[in-house]
Amino acid sequence: MSSVTPSGRQLSGMMAAAVPTAAGGVIELGAGTGVITHALIKHGVKPEQLLLVEMNEVLHDLLRHTFPHAHVVCGDARTLQPLIAGAGAFGNQPIGAVVSSLGLLTMPVDVQHDILAAAFGVLRPGGVFVQYTYGPSRPVAPDVCTALGLHWRRHGLAWRNLPPAGVYIYSRA
Repeated sequence: MSSVTPSGRQLSGMMAAAVPTAAGGVIELGAGTGVITHALIKHGVKPEQLLLVEMNEVLHDLLRHTFPHAHVVCGDARTLQPLIAGAGAFGNQPIGAVVSSLGLLTMPVDVQHDILAAAFGVLRPGGVFVQYTYGPSRPVAPDVCTALGLHWRRHGLAWRNLPPAGVYIYSRA
């Protein structure tokens, strides 16, 4: 399930807090209006260390103007490697976290798999994929976790968000 309202302060803060402070490069999928982006910057991630991925061209333009020092691309989360190269993002800097606002639960399992495979294909060893979801189910299908060798843990519950949301952290062993 997706929401028609932007993420609230509690949820965006919880998402940012799930990113290790020395993460290096951070990719945000479905950056939208930049609510979580602001929280990441407040958490200590430098705008130059951010790659914001947004498919919607109007929101992409908004992000480019709101975050002029971040790398902002309009593209598909399943193609992260070429998006990174095309944006000239990160150089030799390792990517420590992918933060996602995508509605994974509403996507077919093969699309979930492709997005997570792309994310873990660019993450450094020990890097994390942070995802929130509305409702009681985990945001990534168990079959996807098994196929990609992923472990998960619930980072927290943002009860004050509308609707309430759970934050999950995925990693490889």
